[in-house]
Amino acid sequence: MGFCSVYITTPDPDTARAIARALVEERLAACANILGPISSIYRWEGKVHEEGEVALIAKTGADRVEALIARAKALHPYQVPCIVAWPIAAGYQPYLDWISAEMKPAS
Repeated sequence: MGFCSVYITTPDPDTARAIARALVEERLAACANILGPISSIYRWEGKVHEEGEVALIAKTGADRVEALIARAKALHPYQVPCIVAWPIAAGYQPYLDWISAEMKPAS
């Protein structure tokens, strides 16, 4: 099984917490770290904006990324949220084993 980190920006801590909790409870992610506050500068609808946001990083199996993205989008208030995934090239094997174990359905 391959592994991925999924980076998601949100408007506030409550939204980040709600998305992270849902992803973990639904076994779409083994865990999620909430980072914040962050400053985001971006172009939207022809204007440059600067906003405070809260980011989260979810760790998951590569085979769960599409479902995780779909669920995060469904819970997200933004029209076009930042939800991007990148592969985990290497890591501490016991931690990667733990991610794998958390992806299995509860018995």
